[in-house]
Amino acid sequence: MGGQILIIDDEEGIRFSLRGILEDDGHDVVEAESGEQGLELLGTDIPDMVFLDIWLPGMDGLEVLENITKDHEGLPVIMISGHGTIETAVKALKIGAFDFIEKPLSLEKVVVATRNAIEFSRLRQENLALKTRISTEQPIKLTGESGPIALLNDVISRVAPTDSWVLITGENGTGKEIVARSIHNQSGRSDKPLVAVNCAAIPEELIESELFGHEKGAFTGADRAQEGKFELANGGTLFLDEIGDMSLKTQAKILRILQEQSFEHVGGRKTIRVDVRVIAATNKDLLGEIEAGNFREDLYYRLKVFPLEVPPLRERAGDVTLLINDFVEMLVRQHGFKPISFDSGALETLKNYQWPGNVRELKNFVERMFIMYAGETVSADRLPPEFLSGVSAVPAAAASEEVRQEAGESEMYEAIIADGPDDLKQARAEFEAKFLEAKLREFEGNISQLAKAVGLERSSLYRKLKAYKIQTD
Repeated sequence: MGGQILIIDDEEGIRFSLRGILEDDGHDVVEAESGEQGLELLGTDIPDMVFLDIWLPGMDGLEVLENITKDHEGLPVIMISGHGTIETAVKALKIGAFDFIEKPLSLEKVVVATRNAIEFSRLRQENLALKTRISTEQPIKLTGESGPIALLNDVISRVAPTDSWVLITGENGTGKEIVARSIHNQSGRSDKPLVAVNCAAIPEELIESELFGHEKGAFTGADRAQEGKFELANGGTLFLDEIGDMSLKTQAKILRILQEQSFEHVGGRKTIRVDVRVIAATNKDLLGEIEAGNFREDLYYRLKVFPLEVPPLRERAGDVTLLINDFVEMLVRQHGFKPISFDSGALETLKNYQWPGNVRELKNFVERMFIMYAGETVSADRLPPEFLSGVSAVPAAAASEEVRQEAGESEMYEAIIADGPDDLKQARAEFEAKFLEAKLREFEGNISQLAKAVGLERSSLYRKLKAYKIQTD
């Protein structure tokens, strides 16, 4: 797909030659024969890129370039000159030129430089549009006032200003991407790109090209060179989502790049160096994946400089009302829906629901309620069946049994107090050790299942078992 290009050159022959090359490659061309005329055209319509001659009558090319970089930041400008020197080229690049081409113009150089400049321009525009959309639609911090979210937001604010790499874990739909975005937005790299890669969505045969870029002709269909995600994220943040789904082969290559911050394009020989902060996320138990031979242990510890776990919605039920209000406001703003509200009975039911799909499920649920009841109040009896069945009433017989159990537990605690240690810390440790021993027997020694059941990472669980001298064979 072609772009719109402005040529600023006082030589009619050069403008004619450039126009022919560029129009043959599918671009639209506008011409200016002086710097003043070129700046005037830029005041009415912004092209995708500019070809600018250095030697111009009146205002010279470098002065024009300074005006363009000041008034149209990020607009790629390729300088052209028949009397170029290294000193002039360096000066132009320091001012902000995208590239420098000497006359006589080479058709191949012009075509490649133009495509690269237009690709850069479009990626920058997409990035700006995405940042604008994110700033208006997405929260910078996780919504919520519950203890787990307050703690998580506090930890994010501490790690964000550093350059430390972060490994985010948590169930699907908990908001791992929002955490990554929050870290980036609060970091010193916030004015640079945040490039996200879904490692599970890219086919194995394409992931190297996607991450590292490729040269023209590197494989069938590679009709032009292309930058990879690492290059696009240079100076900013690379978010590797679903890192646990990456193949072992790609993991090995990623590890080398993460260690060295350098790589080559697929089919290329030139070493490319980058400065990238890496944030990775997964819903998998990576220690379990390591044990099963599906994930590299060295990559795990390379990524896990600073671990963050996002709590599931069922552990922060107090945030459900706040999240619903946020989603209602967002849907009204985005789609012009008439607002809906939920009565106290509906809200209580929703707080007690387990939310297996977490915040993503809640968002989809609110949108469904908008479609059904825009402008109305939603009561508990209007909720879908799965929400009502998830909060069933306790039968009277079961309730009386619970009372008996509570009485028995009370007697048990009194016995422990009478016979056990006086120190609260020691009492807690003894109980925890017995609890873990019982659970370990229940799961027949399966550490992964035990860790998931008690809500600990495998490494933390191993340390506890070792401290309590509990055998894990």
